[in-house]
Amino acid sequence: MTTAPESTAATPPGSGPPLTSAQTRIAAPGTHRADGKRPPRLADALDFWQFSGAAANVAMQLALPGVGHGVARSRVDSGALMVHPWKRLRTTASYLAVAILGTPEEKYAFREAVDVAHRQVRSEPGAAVRYNAFDRNLQLWVAACLYIGFEDSYQLLNGRMSPEQARSFYSTSATLGTTLQVTEDMWPATRADFDVYWNEACRRVAVDETVRAYLDDLLHLRMIAWLPRILFGDLLRFLTAGYLPPHFRAQLGVRWSATDQRRFDHLFLFVGFVNRFVPRFVRTFGTRSMMADVRRRLRRHQALI
Repeated sequence: MTTAPESTAATPPGSGPPLTSAQTRIAAPGTHRADGKRPPRLADALDFWQFSGAAANVAMQLALPGVGHGVARSRVDSGALMVHPWKRLRTTASYLAVAILGTPEEKYAFREAVDVAHRQVRSEPGAAVRYNAFDRNLQLWVAACLYIGFEDSYQLLNGRMSPEQARSFYSTSATLGTTLQVTEDMWPATRADFDVYWNEACRRVAVDETVRAYLDDLLHLRMIAWLPRILFGDLLRFLTAGYLPPHFRAQLGVRWSATDQRRFDHLFLFVGFVNRFVPRFVRTFGTRSMMADVRRRLRRHQALI
């Protein structure tokens, strides 16, 4: 897999023919392994392999111009990925843990903490791309990307869900948005409604040079020390390209061959097989540690982000 700076799509965001799920989603290999247990829920995706698609998910979020410029041009250095990468990783992991496992009170506390940072993220007068971190439509897009990330990673490890299983998995997903400022009625009511929203929202994706440069720094790990950059850089870029749906690869100028796809599929067939033998408490240790850390910070009245 290689990436190359290419021009963005010739058609303006939101124009052109409708997109299909084949363009806006990645394909999950095989069918879901039936094990006689209850239907899958979002919490079942709390697996350390969920982070294998984290960079791709960030790229997808930033591909929407308002989000991309809001992050790339943000003046809030305290939580900036390129300035404090490990702090930003902790914050994001904590948010996901709270959104899925937290009590209503914990969700409210985390939303208040996020709001403090978001108040400072807004575009300057006359900016080419206007953005405001309190824009609920932008937050809805971010939350939708997060959901896509969970569903994709879960299916890569466990096989493609049936429509009934997908509905069960989706049924507890609204908190990914409502733990921000997305209202309950904004979150698509059903999994089918989500597909309609997602395919239409993806038409507004457009990556310009500002966001492309930011993502290039991210994918080449320029915010961390040189040794882990050398050790993990190629793997990160391969996983990121594999997790990106075709429409996003086109926007980002990512080249992805049939051979790359076979390697990606074979990797997750192997990982999914091995994962069956790893105890759940081991696979979910990272997320549950983040949840414990949030609760400890709340008890001690310490900053959450």
